Amino acid sequence: MQNPVAIIVGAGPSGLATSACLNQHSIPHILLEREDCYASLWKKYSYDRLRLHLRKQFCELPHMSFPDSYPTYVPKDQFLQYLDDYVSHFKISPMYQRSVEFASFDEEAKKWNVKARNVSSGEIEEYSARFLVVASGETSNPFIPKFEGLNTFTGEVIHSTGFKNGKTYCDKNVLVVGSGNSGMEIALDLANHGARTSIAIRSAIHILSREMVYLGLNMLKYFSCGMVDKVMVMLSKLVYGDLSKHGIKRPKEGPFFMKVAYGKYPVFDVGTCNKIKSGEIQVLPALESIRGNEVVFENGKSLPFDTIVFCTGFERSTNKWLKGDDYLLNEDGIPKPSYPNHWKGKDGLYCIGLSRRGLYGASADAQNSNKDRRQTGYNPRSPASNSKPKTDRLPNLIFPVANWMYYMPRQMKQ
Repeated sequence: MQNPVAIIVGAGPSGLATSACLNQHSIPHILLEREDCYASLWKKYSYDRLRLHLRKQFCELPHMSFPDSYPTYVPKDQFLQYLDDYVSHFKISPMYQRSVEFASFDEEAKKWNVKARNVSSGEIEEYSARFLVVASGETSNPFIPKFEGLNTFTGEVIHSTGFKNGKTYCDKNVLVVGSGNSGMEIALDLANHGARTSIAIRSAIHILSREMVYLGLNMLKYFSCGMVDKVMVMLSKLVYGDLSKHGIKRPKEGPFFMKVAYGKYPVFDVGTCNKIKSGEIQVLPALESIRGNEVVFENGKSLPFDTIVFCTGFERSTNKWLKGDDYLLNEDGIPKPSYPNHWKGKDGLYCIGLSRRGLYGASADAQNSNKDRRQTGYNPRSPASNSKPKTDRLPNLIFPVANWMYYMPRQMKQ
């Protein structure tokens, strides 16, 4: 292999998409992945009933569509098959079990130096390249809050990444903590398998159907976010009624505004609300402490449970190993630059899959992509594009991936 022009950290969907774009233009690069497979969150750490929450046309990786035979909302197994086909088609070759521990820019050499631990041998390997692409995603490390007495709990404690299905929980008292899409779906799966299911909901949430979200995304092309939010809230009230009597409060701010401002997704309801209304799923307030098998809630109520499933999201790991960047990412691993400049840092640093924006950046992304191509003099239709690739074309290849990642559904987002 030639000396790499770029180093990609993370072989999830965003890293695979980046690698495919570079391979399309014969740009040498390496793809480092700490797990023993690509898309490990999907392959190893997701629940069985998972499927894409947005229509498949919004979830395709660059340069490859889903097969026509796939359903509108693609289930996990078919999405994994799609990824397998994608990796094979674009000849993507990740270097597995490489856990990146350090990356910094060498001002003198004008290159990024990366140190990765070989998980198998324990040895430190060193790499260098002109460009560094952070594609490690927003779901790096599972996060479980530190509740008082958690270590005294006598039952089972798992994170959502360790939950597969509810088959083994029939007739057990199970508490789900977290009301994002994972929490609501896992609660539904538990109830469907006969578990006595409760879900702790701390914050106000928007609950929408997939059809509502699809309508809203189309309306955003023509109407303001505020107008669309009013329609979404009205439809939610018509379909789901007043959920406050069941313990679910609606935020004052609209669902699309909250997605833009805070990166907080609405809940895509796939049947959980009916279970809550029927009493098959009990809604409880936030946890306060744990005593043995008893969980104490903030309203003073305490109940016994056999299992607690924490659907409380993830911590980003980027800032533990990325050194010297004071421009692109904040201390939480979220891009500092505002849209549409969120993906591009300094000195050849890029981040893919770390955005908190939604699908409504499509028009602006496309316009800025064309502008970026003109500024760098890159035209994929020109005869020059068939010549030997130049390293200064990397921004033009990274941008479509960043554009796609804005549209990638965040069904694993907590």
